[in-house]
Amino acid sequence: MRRDSKLSGVLHVLLHMAEIEGPVTSEFLAGVMQTNPVVVRRIMAGLRDRGYVRSEKGHGGGWRIACDFGAVTLRDIYDALGAPEIFAMGNRSEAPGCLVEQAVNAAMDESFREAEALLMAQLGRITLAALSADFHARLAACGGDFNLETAHAV
Repeated sequence: MRRDSKLSGVLHVLLHMAEIEGPVTSEFLAGVMQTNPVVVRRIMAGLRDRGYVRSEKGHGGGWRIACDFGAVTLRDIYDALGAPEIFAMGNRSEAPGCLVEQAVNAAMDESFREAEALLMAQLGRITLAALSADFHARLAACGGDFNLETAHAV
C-alpha cells in the first residue's frame, strides 16, 4: 500500500529551511526531499499562497520562511497541501444495495470520521515551533551540529 508522505516531507523541509540563513533553492530542497525540483516548486507555491514561505527571484534567490513558527500548526500545513486523503482504507462500495454492506459502511464511516477528527485536532495542537524545539533538543542531546552544506544534523 502506497503512503502519502507529502505532509511529512514538507514539515521536514520547513524545519531545514528554518536552520538555513538566506534563501534556499528548489533544487536544494528537492535533494532534501529526494524528489524533483518541479514537485518542490508546486508544493512551495501552495505554502506561499498561505503566507508560510516567500520566494525571491533572480541570482541568489530561492525560498524563505515567511511565518511565525509559533503561530502555524501542522494542521495549517496539511490544509495548505490541499488536505490530502488521510486513510488508504475505504468502503468497498459507496452506495451498496446490500443491507449487510450498508451496515458495514455505516460502522466504517463513523470510525473514519472519529479517527480523522482526532488526528485533525492533534495536528492543530502541534506548532512548527514545537517541532523545531524537538529537533533542537535532539540535536543537543546527541552533541551534534547542523551542517549547512547537507542540511542535516551531524
